[in-house]
Amino acid sequence: MTDEELIHHFETDTLPENSFHHADHVRLAFAYLSQYPPLQALEKFSAALKGYANARGKSELYNETVTHAYFFLIRERMARSAGADWDQFALRNPDLLTWNSGILSRYYQESTLQSDLARTVFLFPDRCR
Repeated sequence: MTDEELIHHFETDTLPENSFHHADHVRLAFAYLSQYPPLQALEKFSAALKGYANARGKSELYNETVTHAYFFLIRERMARSAGADWDQFALRNPDLLTWNSGILSRYYQESTLQSDLARTVFLFPDRCR
């Protein structure tokens, strides 16, 4: 599926049910960053994620800190791998595709990421390893 198709299917809620997991979030962020300037991509990506969660009655699952932190890690990795397509990017960055004990655990305490504040605003990292 192309970046444009993925974005379209996500924004129109026409992806197959129960098929949107962490690696799919990373793929979607990659697609937005491939199609739009970073801040516009973040705005569209965040709005789409909120809409997706709301449509499923799970608005509490959206986490601003997690969304923004992963988004900018993906952006940085894309800049370091200029010109890589999704398959190449995924092969070079498997740490971004792991959810449990993923990369954010290097930067954040779990209690911070689980906080109500982290769900509503971006929090700067509180752990350095």
